[in-house]
Amino acid sequence: APKQGGKPKPPESVPSPVTRGKSGTVSIAVHAKPGSKQNAITDVSPEAVGVAIAAPPTDGEANAELVRFLSKVLNVKKSDLCLDKGSRSREKVISMSGSMSPEEVLEKLKNAAT
Repeated sequence: APKQGGKPKPPESVPSPVTRGKSGTVSIAVHAKPGSKQNAITDVSPEAVGVAIAAPPTDGEANAELVRFLSKVLNVKKSDLCLDKGSRSREKVISMSGSMSPEEVLEKLKNAAT
């Protein structure tokens, strides 16, 4: 077998909750758990990032808190994040503009997971 230089790149088909969209934004699939005791990244699975939110799911409070918390975890401005899908569902998609790669985002989320 031919030797590969450096680390082999993982194939693109590996499921990840963090993906790059066509427009260059990074999408984060989130499974929200509102009404929790505190904000926390609970798990990072291939399907979604579990995020416990210490805000009730009323009047968009948990959504606002989710964006605020993720901006802290990822160390980005709140204005770089927006709730793309699922404002009334637990399965949400947060889209993020900026220069971070999906790999970096995933790494930060994994590091923050409890």
